[in-house]
Amino acid sequence: MKLFPRLQGKNRTAAQTAGVVVLMGSLAWASVPFYDWFCRVTGFGGTTNVAVGDSDVILDQTIKVRFDGSLARDMPWTFTPVQREVELRIGETALVFYEAHNPLDVPVAGQAAYNVTPYEAGGFFDKIECFCFTEQVLAPGETVLMPVSFYVDPAIVNDREGKFVHTITLSYTFYEIDVPSDYVQAAADATALTPAPQDAIDTY
Repeated sequence: MKLFPRLQGKNRTAAQTAGVVVLMGSLAWASVPFYDWFCRVTGFGGTTNVAVGDSDVILDQTIKVRFDGSLARDMPWTFTPVQREVELRIGETALVFYEAHNPLDVPVAGQAAYNVTPYEAGGFFDKIECFCFTEQVLAPGETVLMPVSFYVDPAIVNDREGKFVHTITLSYTFYEIDVPSDYVQAAADATALTPAPQDAIDTY
């Protein structure tokens, strides 16, 4: 009679252990989007802000912004900033470009991860428009210029740590992702509508 309580105890322990494993796995999976959200909201880790328009205040004080671009392993594109550095007034809107090229004979999609250094500047770096907001797809052999519009929030000069920042580096890393299904469908539709070459049509 004592055997059954032992079996029940073992089963309960096994179930609890499995539950812990599932919970830890779920937290690990959820931590990626949660961390991304947390960084976007707080500027933690050099994550930038999104602005709906230009700054209302432009200071005479200037700041330098440098640009860096890299690729994740196995990402076949080339990707580089057109300008390596700009100097602008704090609060002034700047427009810069990155160049990306797909050397393959198939479309390749990518998503850019980004941050700024020093990290304390992240909360004051406001992007108005950026290619990093959406996934990007390059057709075979395509080369594009990808714009970034931004300004440095004038509030940085009153921040306890930010006021000592004179140079900010904006960095992007492109990761390959699956080509969106709507792009694949659009390409298939375009191919279907393309007329066959005249010399391929049989004549009788």
